[in-house]
Amino acid sequence: MKVLVIGGGAREHALCRSLSLDPDVTALYCAPGNAGIAEVAELRAVDALDGAAVAALATELGAELVIVGPEAPLVAGVADAVRAAGIPCFGPSGEAAQLEGSKAFAKDVMAGAGVPTARSYVCTTPEEVEEALDAFGAPYVVKDDGLAAGKGVVVTDDLEAARAHANACDRVVIEEFLDGPEVSLFAITDGTTVVPLQPAQDFKRALDGDEGPNTGGMGAYSPLPWADPKLVEEVMETVLQPTVDELRRRGTPFSGLLYAGLAITSRGVRVIEFNARFGDPETQVVLARLKTPLAGVLLASANGTLADLEPLRWSENAAVTVVVASHNYPDTPRTGDPITGLDEVAAQDAPHAYVLHAGTRHEGGAVVSAGGRVLSVTAIGSGLTEARERAYAAVARIGLDGSQHRTDIAAKAAAEA
Repeated sequence: MKVLVIGGGAREHALCRSLSLDPDVTALYCAPGNAGIAEVAELRAVDALDGAAVAALATELGAELVIVGPEAPLVAGVADAVRAAGIPCFGPSGEAAQLEGSKAFAKDVMAGAGVPTARSYVCTTPEEVEEALDAFGAPYVVKDDGLAAGKGVVVTDDLEAARAHANACDRVVIEEFLDGPEVSLFAITDGTTVVPLQPAQDFKRALDGDEGPNTGGMGAYSPLPWADPKLVEEVMETVLQPTVDELRRRGTPFSGLLYAGLAITSRGVRVIEFNARFGDPETQVVLARLKTPLAGVLLASANGTLADLEPLRWSENAAVTVVVASHNYPDTPRTGDPITGLDEVAAQDAPHAYVLHAGTRHEGGAVVSAGGRVLSVTAIGSGLTEARERAYAAVARIGLDGSQHRTDIAAKAAAEA
């Protein structure tokens, strides 16, 4: 099977790594890719937001499956263009991807499906913002309605900060604060059948102890030893299947990856957000534990044959991912700094730990930083403690001037396991 992956972040590197290990994959391409993906896939240049260009590239390559990784191309309808060219595509239509593209749309779908979520107001004027902030009180949760690359949410006790973020957006969703731990649960769907993956937990705040600003994610781990064994079953029944059924009922069937960000509150499971694609950094740990070859699962989603699949097989091992970010992230990051130690990780830590590139590029003979979240280290172990030790040992070999990473990824869960 010839596979083309669209995107160039750590999520796409994780996907390409898994696909490169799949015996059914005979050729693997990624566009535009990054310095790390180049080691496992042939890179091609393309404007990932240009559906016609992506479809033309897929046709030229003879691709038998296209995987659209990032949210912006999905919302732009790139998957529609690929399917219109007669090529199977993993990823929702532009209309269905509004589940991530618009927080207000997602809230409306959840209301129609009876999915438990936070009470909320959609605001377009300063007056509506004031009423909503006053109604819920602190901590204030203010979400830009549109795509914001993981940085459009402010959770704060500071009324002025909440007001400023809300008034800087054209339309915002202001909602009640949800207590309790957060969980990410991915599911693969063909618009009818829903196949859940293993749950993971990520770390949104930039600094140890969940301090600092929100980011796109600074690390993740799986499995969750503290979670109710029936969590996946409950989320399937109350969140994932009802949402897929509701979208199909509306005439906008959702096929691809449905990501539910959940809060396990004192009143039960509540949806914080939906994403329409694999989430970074949770993808790294979930795929590290998946034993079933990936390409056939994604093709079954694209072809509407998920119901025919054998149950997914999972490793009993634990996986931990630690993100290494640029100086000044999540504000304007410094880029162009050389990255050292990658060869040492490959020589000394593989196969138990490996680097997945995000914001990197080749410059001369060196790999340099090219974004905020530069790379992540994923490690596996017999338990979370061993996986953490392996991940942080590999991180310690990597040199990047001014870089930052959290030192407490999965620490609490490992201590309590």
